[in-house]
Amino acid sequence: MGTMDTVSLINHVLLAASLCIIALLVIYTARHYVFTLNRLFGRQRQPYLDIEHGVWPQVVVCVAAHNEERVIADCLNALLEVDYPHDRMTIMPVNDRSTDGTRQIIDDIAAKHPGRFSLFHRTEGRPGKAAALHDATALIEAEIMIVFDADYLPARGLIKQLVAPFFDPEVGAIMGRVVPVNAGANLLTRLLDLERAGGYQVDQTARMNLGLVPQYGGTVGGIRCRALAEIGGWNIDTLAEDTDVTFRLLQRGWKTVYQNRSECYEEVPEVWPVRVRQISRWSRGHNQVMVNNIRKLVTNRHISLRERVDGALLLLIFIMPPIQLLGWVIAAILFYIAAQSIVSGWVFLTALLCYGGLGSNAAFFEIAAATYLDGHRNRIRLLPLNLFGFLVSMVAISRAAVTQIADAWRKRELVWDKTERFRTPVPGAAGAVPAASDTKPGGEAR
Repeated sequence: MGTMDTVSLINHVLLAASLCIIALLVIYTARHYVFTLNRLFGRQRQPYLDIEHGVWPQVVVCVAAHNEERVIADCLNALLEVDYPHDRMTIMPVNDRSTDGTRQIIDDIAAKHPGRFSLFHRTEGRPGKAAALHDATALIEAEIMIVFDADYLPARGLIKQLVAPFFDPEVGAIMGRVVPVNAGANLLTRLLDLERAGGYQVDQTARMNLGLVPQYGGTVGGIRCRALAEIGGWNIDTLAEDTDVTFRLLQRGWKTVYQNRSECYEEVPEVWPVRVRQISRWSRGHNQVMVNNIRKLVTNRHISLRERVDGALLLLIFIMPPIQLLGWVIAAILFYIAAQSIVSGWVFLTALLCYGGLGSNAAFFEIAAATYLDGHRNRIRLLPLNLFGFLVSMVAISRAAVTQIADAWRKRELVWDKTERFRTPVPGAAGAVPAASDTKPGGEAR
């Protein structure tokens, strides 16, 4: 084969790859447009929010904690103030091998409130949240298990709102909305606040509205213990136990419900290195779940076609950033080796589709719609700066994907990386938590 033939073959292969990448980006772009239009103009499904009275089931609220002395007191004190019947709710701090003052703080608060706590101090065993929850679940006899991370601040009415969907016997899991409590700390937290708004206010809510695949997010949510046992419990071999549970429940016929008005307040990273490590961990865990579940999902005839399609797109979401980077590289190569003038447009077209198709966990037009729905329209001024956050996330996720492939080749175990906290603890404080969990920041409540 001559040199010209080789160049021509490479050109055709790269062009075909570029077309495939652009097709994927167009699919995700259309998906985000559909979600945004549904939130702005479609029928909104909130089928369980009117349940205020009933025979409330026994609930155990697990608070996952590993070296959380900065935040654990706020979370536990806030849980003590919720309006769920005290005789039907047990608070279980899942203290996983903490080496700071977390255990002492937990013990002191529990001693002041006898009968409200079931303490679980884990001093050995496999590290990671999934492994800790797996061990804690063996001690739970309640019907419903609610899970929070230690930095989360639940509002007073949140537990009832999270439990209400379980009156529906088909519901296996429930997820509420996460809102940053430290959004005003700096530029990074403001950008993450925009990202969270787009992801929950638009993306998750639209998937609930359209009967697709709402995702259990690992915190601010609950699991029916019978459903969890049916799917084999928590998978201790994954970094993304929440996504893993979502898809195993889906394949066994259980529904996951998302409630946009059921808000809880989290602390987001305040410095970029912590953010990069956090999203890298999410990426590695999510891709791990994707490899384990995508084939079983798309071939499961007991699940509707639209759920299979949406589930597959959701599972593939963290491989899109490296695919976008690859698209840029291919476009640049084509620009220099191809003679056709039309090829010079691939660079711009691919870059444009990458920018508009996916942002850092949410498309930019989803974020714009979320700011409108939340009533925080001034936040839209920060939208252009999200391009920087998008690029940082894209590089971090791509690097994590490459590292994950290398680790799999060398048979290295994935390691849990804890997110650093920034809150200054205030002794005896319960945290700045709104009085009702159905009040949106900004007053909009669709």
